[in-house]
Amino acid sequence: MTLHAGRPNIVSCWLVVLLWAITPSATAQPNIVLIVAEDLSPRVGAFGDAVAQTPNIDALAEQGVRYTRVFSASGVCAPNRSALITGVYPQTLGTQHMRTVNRNYEAVPPANVKAFPELLRQAGYVTGNTAKTDYQFGEPFTIWDINHGNFALPPDLALWRQLPQDKPFFAMINLMSTHESRLATLDTQGQGAFGPVIAGLALARAAMVSEVTDPADVRVPDYYPDIPPVRASIAQHYDNIHYMDAQVGEIMANLRADDLLESTVVIWLTDHGDGLPRAKRSVYDSGLHIPMVIRSQGDSEAGGIDARLVSIVDLAPTVLQLAGVAVPDFVQGRSLLDTEVPRDYVFAGRDRMDQVPDRVRAVRDQRYKYLRNYRSELPYFRPLTFRDMFPVMQALWAGKEAGSLSAQQQFYFVSPRPLEELYDTQQDPQELVNLAGKPEHARTLERMRGAMDDWLARVGDKSAVDERDMIESMWPDGQQPVTAEPEIVLDNGGLIMTSQTPGASIAYRVKASGAEGLFAQAGSWQLYTEPVEVPLDNQSVQVEAKAVRYGYAESAVIDYSAN
Repeated sequence: MTLHAGRPNIVSCWLVVLLWAITPSATAQPNIVLIVAEDLSPRVGAFGDAVAQTPNIDALAEQGVRYTRVFSASGVCAPNRSALITGVYPQTLGTQHMRTVNRNYEAVPPANVKAFPELLRQAGYVTGNTAKTDYQFGEPFTIWDINHGNFALPPDLALWRQLPQDKPFFAMINLMSTHESRLATLDTQGQGAFGPVIAGLALARAAMVSEVTDPADVRVPDYYPDIPPVRASIAQHYDNIHYMDAQVGEIMANLRADDLLESTVVIWLTDHGDGLPRAKRSVYDSGLHIPMVIRSQGDSEAGGIDARLVSIVDLAPTVLQLAGVAVPDFVQGRSLLDTEVPRDYVFAGRDRMDQVPDRVRAVRDQRYKYLRNYRSELPYFRPLTFRDMFPVMQALWAGKEAGSLSAQQQFYFVSPRPLEELYDTQQDPQELVNLAGKPEHARTLERMRGAMDDWLARVGDKSAVDERDMIESMWPDGQQPVTAEPEIVLDNGGLIMTSQTPGASIAYRVKASGAEGLFAQAGSWQLYTEPVEVPLDNQSVQVEAKAVRYGYAESAVIDYSAN
């Protein structure tokens, strides 16, 4: 079948190019740069948004493929980032609540689960991350060769320059400039510990971000009051997007300057939908639908569109396959290079949001969305400290107090909620008309219920028990388990390292005076994957090693000497 650029599902030739790139005949593994913007729905020119000023992402899309039906597994950062980095749903990992640290624990995923950058390291890549992790199971030191930056500092837009030059690299660059916190204004009153942070971010943003969006041009969805503060905040979001787009342009310019662009796969996407209320933290499309672009060297289908359903759990197996790495059995996503059986459904969940309890599960096909509200006795909007600082949510609370909200806007403050919600996203893209009780949609409702039940049976749902009981199963008596120290033995000229903790990852560093090659890397932690060869001369070799299982505390560092 011949497909042409610019039409839906036009990526077969492009996929052939990618498949060629990972066949055994291809000797070089590609470099991979993953750019993740925060809190952003498809408000991008290349995805059809006429207000957005995004020339750099638009250019990237013309050089690659746009994925137009990509959905996160959660409408909020931390649970979804755990899914992104592992290819496993949060409900399986125990990372579904926002955040684990708010209940003083780190989730303990199944023992066989590994973050895909660690799997890339096992396969010979060097890996680097900047600005954000947020995995909910700690920050295992075995995932990244370098990991630096934080929520507030500017990201390193040429991160690969800090990595060793003799191996292919995977660099994850997190752009915080569209995060919900950047919707603060100089007048925003941050609450409690958030106060100084919000004030500092607002000052920094005012110094860096240009006002390029006219509030009169933005579209206000029906679930917000159409008043000047709301329009101004949406316009500010677009201004932040414009600034983030410039950061993407700088990343691409740095790759070009380093003569790396044609040997590097560039992936740009966002972590979940807009950082606005009823988007972020929700399982409506406003919180789950995200844009994604993949640019591959030698792409013969540049400018193409892929309209398949894609889940965020599909990213990990896709990256692994691009790198020529086998996809482990624990991964619940499917590689985008696998075109044989397209997805019929994508799935998502909403659980505790900071101090606010909830439990919602969602399933979507190409047209319909089904929600199941397990805590229907609770209204959707309840006081939530961080979200409530920002202008649109303040406008909603003020409208509720004044009695000026429309019925559609008031819906989110009312309890009980419907036990089930069903939306036709084709006819009702804002998901405002619940069809769950309509006889003419009974068959669709039953089908979507069945799809959700099958998914939950397949992946499990750790919210089926109280969070306190889940924590107890992971951290008995509220105490974090500790990874067993590595054991090192010398066998046939190689050091074999093991840990008694199931699923533990081990890293080591070696010191040998005068040694060359591997042993010249003294001081840097190397991921243990196979016996470490010891030099055959009589020099003394000193080894340090430590281990970690995700969610556990690191082991102590042990010393070993071979003479």
